[in-house]
Amino acid sequence: MPANVAAIGRSYPPDVYAVGREKVIEYARAVGETDPVHLDAAGARAAGYADVVAPPMFAVVFAGRAITPALFDPEVGIDFAHLVHGRQEFRWGPLVIAGDEITTMTTIADVSQRAGLGWFVFTTESVNERGETVAVGTWTNLVREAEAA
Repeated sequence: MPANVAAIGRSYPPDVYAVGREKVIEYARAVGETDPVHLDAAGARAAGYADVVAPPMFAVVFAGRAITPALFDPEVGIDFAHLVHGRQEFRWGPLVIAGDEITTMTTIADVSQRAGLGWFVFTTESVNERGETVAVGTWTNLVREAEAA
């Protein structure tokens, strides 16, 4: 399973995501949020926000879309039958609020072989319409070698 190190540094076209109130509320409910700032526009406004506030891990919604082209790029060479999600990290900036428009760029940070596994590390940087970086993600995926038939 040769890792395509030539892919390191490759970037993909930006993905733009319009943050909708209902998506934020659905996500907040799905992850068990109880704070009204995530669930109710009136509650969010009472707390000083323009609309509902996305929980921090909502970043997987807007950044996850942006990473998809890299994961499926044939030149990167990920064998999905043997893919294991290894690790995910985020650094957050300003809160994401319903009505924001988030643009995410994806870059391949590392492609390597270690301990019989292909390591594929992607970074995402998500910026709101005001130019503020709202999330930087590091996504590590491991690919096991195919077993001999």
